[in-house]
Amino acid sequence: MTAASAYQRALGVLAFFTVAAGDFWRYLLSWWGWGAIAALVVVLGIVELVRARVDLRKLPLALLAFLVLAGVSILWSAYPAGTALGLAATFATTLVAVFLATTYRWDDIRGMLTASLRWVLGLSLAFELFVSLVVRDKLLPFWVDYSDLEKVPNAFYWSRNLLFAGGRIQGIVGNSNLLGMLAVIALVMFGLRLVLRKGSPLWGWFWLVVAVATIALTRSSTALAAMVGMAFVLAFVIVVRRTSARRRPVAYAVGLVASAGVVGAVLVFREQLLGLLGKSLDLTYRVDIWTTVWDLAVQRPVAGWGWVSYWIPWVEPFDDLVVIRGVTYLQAHNAWLDIFLQLGMIGVVVFAALVLTTLARSCLLAVDVTDERSDGHALTWPASAFPLVVLIGLLVQSLAESRLLIEFGWTLLLIIAIKTSWPDTARDDAVAPVITSRRVT
Repeated sequence: MTAASAYQRALGVLAFFTVAAGDFWRYLLSWWGWGAIAALVVVLGIVELVRARVDLRKLPLALLAFLVLAGVSILWSAYPAGTALGLAATFATTLVAVFLATTYRWDDIRGMLTASLRWVLGLSLAFELFVSLVVRDKLLPFWVDYSDLEKVPNAFYWSRNLLFAGGRIQGIVGNSNLLGMLAVIALVMFGLRLVLRKGSPLWGWFWLVVAVATIALTRSSTALAAMVGMAFVLAFVIVVRRTSARRRPVAYAVGLVASAGVVGAVLVFREQLLGLLGKSLDLTYRVDIWTTVWDLAVQRPVAGWGWVSYWIPWVEPFDDLVVIRGVTYLQAHNAWLDIFLQLGMIGVVVFAALVLTTLARSCLLAVDVTDERSDGHALTWPASAFPLVVLIGLLVQSLAESRLLIEFGWTLLLIIAIKTSWPDTARDDAVAPVITSRRVT
């Protein structure tokens, strides 16, 4: 697998930016504008897949099984038209993920992901600054008419003009939790770039500060929880890699016990922790949302109501399933509960197989110390650990958001699943020599 050309890298950056900041295109150019950009990325991605002669039969079996299950769910779906639309979105995003995973090396993927997150964070801070200094008021998405509403809910605003008011900024994606999670992943990518000594250290530290500032300005509890989980697993990887092969079983056991202890402590002291985070016991209405979704899901517990991906607001029962303060919620705020609702226990089992196999392969890649030196070149093991660290962050987020099933979350999950399952690409440059790497990432 050769290094990507300038055009291929630009296409990859656009693809990552589009799945990460889809709401930016929708708010700026309308759904039609976003659709045109998304379609362009998909078509160009397919062209690259054909040019690379990728054998799609080598995709992970668990992924294929999930796609087949989602596809055939249209047969028993309570909303077949909605399922058809949801499948189109899921398959399109899957094609983008397959294109990125099979036509680029790990090094290219890291570089393109890093570049796209720079654009998201940089534009987000510039956007919020523009709103606060020039607009000086809340800003609604373009191309949307809310004139029929007596009062526009705060959740509908693109920016609430809170940069200088001490509130939680939303950035170009229009959502504090989403922007916060993107900033956490960006923090990992920017830090990895510094560790691998790629590019200017000055710019590296600048973007690291931008990521930290964005996390602080969003004050997303979900993002903070994900960051803690990612830091914990990174520390575990470091300990395991420094442990001899004979003592590694002990390290694994200690890691499992420590993980169980952390989970137990969170459950026991959840009230105090939520207080520190400024959250109520209902987790900002999440408990009510989970209860409502669960009550509906158990009516069809085996195969669910039919795949729909992100809930479609004009399709029953999602049109009025969860409405809080005038806002119709379009996700279960828990990816696993959303899977149970849409595909039942069968879907949960198949999706768990996809996640667990990906997690296992990512863990093996992260702790593998074989071939970590290449003719005296510097070690690059942090690069091989980043898929596991990012995956843990996504899984923590999946407990409070359903983003793992759409756009950015789904794309990253599939990239990690595919890249760690194909021997000819899984480690092609995860341990590439730093000294010989001259590409800008």
